[in-house]
Amino acid sequence: MAKPTKEKLIELLNKDLGLEYTACVQYTQHQGVLKGAMFQTIQKELVIHAQEELAHATILANQIDYLGGVPTVAMPVPKTSADNVEMLEQDLEGENDAIARYIVRVKQAEELNLYHLAQQLRTILAVEQEHAMDLEQALGK
Repeated sequence: MAKPTKEKLIELLNKDLGLEYTACVQYTQHQGVLKGAMFQTIQKELVIHAQEELAHATILANQIDYLGGVPTVAMPVPKTSADNVEMLEQDLEGENDAIARYIVRVKQAEELNLYHLAQQLRTILAVEQEHAMDLEQALGK
């Protein structure tokens, strides 16, 4: 992995920001349509996940601005389904993708001596790991 430039890192952080927006919307939609008594606990957890994803977006927007970039408002389309298990699988896929991205992003930030950013990303990464654990538990994995 080649050392990124600050400009490239800002571009990647903006992609991460867009995906945080998507996660917030997707969790909000999924918790609203999830049906069945066996999903009540995870449904409540998804509300919390949506709020935490919004907090991640706020952190990223602030960091992008601090680095001299402009936080994006663009976002990929959220995934939807009429099937409860498929919804949770979609959410887990998003969390696993976020974990992989943030592991790389921490390394990139440190390569640029942006240790303050690396610390913020580690905090986000820890929460994404908790989300994945919640979803795996709900899916019986």
